[in-house]
Amino acid sequence: MDQRVSFVTLAVRDLDASRAFYVDGLGWTAALDVPDEVLMIQVGEHVVLSLWVANEFEAEVGPINRGAGVAPIALAHNVATEAEVDEVLALVRSLGADPVHDAVRRDWGGYTGYFADPDGFRWEVATNPGPIGQAVLP
Repeated sequence: MDQRVSFVTLAVRDLDASRAFYVDGLGWTAALDVPDEVLMIQVGEHVVLSLWVANEFEAEVGPINRGAGVAPIALAHNVATEAEVDEVLALVRSLGADPVHDAVRRDWGGYTGYFADPDGFRWEVATNPGPIGQAVLP
């Protein structure tokens, strides 16, 4: 098996709200948009973010664990500079994203902050000065 991830699929409560946030708000382009079912956005050369209506997701993969707390996953959007981190956080917050954590300098040398999308999925916005952080930049 090749060492790669092809799709990141998130089960969403309200596909219209997700579309409004990612496509209308952030300006990302839908690669596939099936109303009331799934919205797919190519987010990298070989990576697709798939936002799937929760009941459709459950029908295929099984019951979703629902309960208190945050989903045990974080997505990251890395940028080249601290100013870009602040710009992205300002943009998503202007779209109504929950400002989970303001950007701060981290002990490991990066600068990161967090927001939550309409379904509460956590996104980290980061600049990472190390080789692995530079490797993910376009």
